Amino acid sequence: MVTLILYSKPGCHLCEGLQEKLEQIQDPPIELEIRNITSREDWFQAYQYEIPVLIKRENGAADQGTETPLPRPSPRLSVEQLQRFLQKYL
Repeated sequence: MVTLILYSKPGCHLCEGLQEKLEQIQDPPIELEIRNITSREDWFQAYQYEIPVLIKRENGAADQGTETPLPRPSPRLSVEQLQRFLQKYL
């Protein structure tokens, strides 16, 4: 199973839309971790103008894995299109 990290913040409609679509995807199987950028200053400084940001975590463990940013998917993608997008990058 692949772990995806979604950097977002409350009230971000693009973030909420992407999260809803990601939660519907079953192939490839993904574990979704949501990180609220307002909960940590370093996340806020890094992503305040970039959210939603999607990161692929390799090797599973947060303290051991490598985190790789994925290209930003269009908010207009359907769930099926987002699934194909993820299959390409995962």
